[in-house]
Amino acid sequence: MKTEHPSTLLSPDIVKIIRDSAFAAERLGKIHPDQLAIVYEQKWFKLLVPEVYSGLEKSLPELVRLEESISWANGSLGWVVTLCCGAGWFGGFIAAEKATEIFGSTEVCLAGSGAATGEAVITPNGYKITGKWKYASGADHATHFTANCIIKNGEEVVLNDDGSPLVLPFIFESSKVNILPAWKYTGMVATGSDAFEAQGIEVNKLNCFQINPNAAIVKNVLYQYPFLQLAEATLAANISGMAIHFMDLCSNIFAEKQEQEKLSPQQKNLITALLVNHKNKMDKARRSFYRAVDQSWLTLKSDGVADKKTIEAVSKTSRILAKTARECVDRLYPYCGLIAANTDSEINQVWRDIHTASQHSLLTFL
Repeated sequence: MKTEHPSTLLSPDIVKIIRDSAFAAERLGKIHPDQLAIVYEQKWFKLLVPEVYSGLEKSLPELVRLEESISWANGSLGWVVTLCCGAGWFGGFIAAEKATEIFGSTEVCLAGSGAATGEAVITPNGYKITGKWKYASGADHATHFTANCIIKNGEEVVLNDDGSPLVLPFIFESSKVNILPAWKYTGMVATGSDAFEAQGIEVNKLNCFQINPNAAIVKNVLYQYPFLQLAEATLAANISGMAIHFMDLCSNIFAEKQEQEKLSPQQKNLITALLVNHKNKMDKARRSFYRAVDQSWLTLKSDGVADKKTIEAVSKTSRILAKTARECVDRLYPYCGLIAANTDSEINQVWRDIHTASQHSLLTFL
């Protein structure tokens, strides 16, 4: 059975608005206001925020399918929604008093970084945070930032039982950080994935949290799902959406080539068969991926624990899906003609986006 096309989850009107403003968003270097209005209306930044804090608290199977659809509509928008709503998942681990304060706004958006490139020095009332972090997608729209910090007691690094530095995540208001323009890459131009820095921010203990099922404040199943596989699955779904968008555009280009007299019947048959073959490869990878995600979710719901075998399957199929998407796009690209190399064309924008997004370290190796 074939998997559903991503277009089935978004209305044509929403897709049109997203795509009509895609190049304007690139010129801005961030999500376009028309796109952002849809995000707020649909509550996409709150997809993983607990319901108790006015979030949507989507299941993982629902989430990855929707994120694939948004990324199919536009790669940069899908990426920002995925990364920012992913940070919203931390709402399940933040102290209720702080989470209620953070997630009350309809325009709440969390950006941040998982790199431990900051330090948090213990103070009598909490922590003093200093550091600089890169690649904070959605930084321009963020109301709050999350960041990992090495914990220090004075000049001494606090150690875990195994002797490694203790690293904990923090959340703080966007008004307390400096955004540093730093996103200068070929694709994902509209994600605004800039750097940010903190210079001696004073926060209380409620701004610190732990990402661990045992530390979850909201005990629902979503916050028992392993963070690594949650991240892998959502990023893979994004790359899949971009690849399907690319193939859709290939279909239009190849259809036009069928009318060109300069191509021989053999050449026309070749590009037709090539497109069908790679669509089938993507469909096979997507089926395996969704089976693994769905099974992991059902197992967690029924057993209350993340089964190792089903969780490992999510990691494996996420990587296979990302690899298949890259390879299919690269195999089809040479047959698209110069339009695919024109930076003003939609297919080139998608090509740039997928080749930038797929560089993420989580999905590089099988």
